Amino acid sequence: MDDRVVPLERAADEAVFGGKAVSLGAAIRAGLPVPPGAAVDTTMVNLIAEGDPAAIEMVRASAHIPDERLAVRSSAVGEDSADASFAGQHATKLNVRKATIHEAVRLVWRSARTESALAYRVRKGLSAEPAIAAVVQMLVAPVAAGVLFTRNPMTGANERLIEASWGLGEAVVNGIIVPDRVRMSSAGSVLEFVAGDKDVKIGHGEDDGTIEMAVEPSLRQTPCLGDAHLTALHDLAERCARVWGPALDIEWALSGDDTIYLLQCRPITTLQGRHP
Repeated sequence: MDDRVVPLERAADEAVFGGKAVSLGAAIRAGLPVPPGAAVDTTMVNLIAEGDPAAIEMVRASAHIPDERLAVRSSAVGEDSADASFAGQHATKLNVRKATIHEAVRLVWRSARTESALAYRVRKGLSAEPAIAAVVQMLVAPVAAGVLFTRNPMTGANERLIEASWGLGEAVVNGIIVPDRVRMSSAGSVLEFVAGDKDVKIGHGEDDGTIEMAVEPSLRQTPCLGDAHLTALHDLAERCARVWGPALDIEWALSGDDTIYLLQCRPITTLQGRHP
């Protein structure tokens, strides 16, 4: 089973490792700033979901998985494609230790079999039985994080739209705060900046999982990105476009040393049928 858990950069077969792992593998091979980690294939995820002791021990002991706080994400066959993003359908578990990684993998496996996830598959014309792999990466403990659309998903305009907040990006993705919102031209100049009301942030404690914390009052409406960060995000968007083309939905995180990491990249499915 040595080829069932591989370094993320070796994930190249979507039928084995799913869409997200293959996308991130391509990003690493292109030199993009992706947190290190591994891809766990569909067969191994199924074995772990069934409670197979050998599979559980293998994923716990894998040298390809960093021995630190981890993020475990779904990587289904067909996920993050131009026709089916599965955004919000499959589970992600953050702040996971290697000792409990099998529990996070089971959570990902189960999330693909919920009523809503299966109904989404039917709407998208996909097979009824999901094939789920997993991505396991170093968890970036960010100063700020969020999303970056390389086209405006609401208007279809050829401009960048950035939404950002303090802490982990789940505060933006899950809509629990009003994020900072920045519109940038395709050339990288700021068209509009609107500070959000970021009253809470998501981080991690000592135990597995995440916690919600209050943001200091002085920081609630303070921008969490400076000009240099916006320039770096524009550069990231340009580099991603060279790998996957235009109209991308990018999740990113800003670490304490000012490194911006690429966490996920998928097509913006809501732009289908719109003209530039």
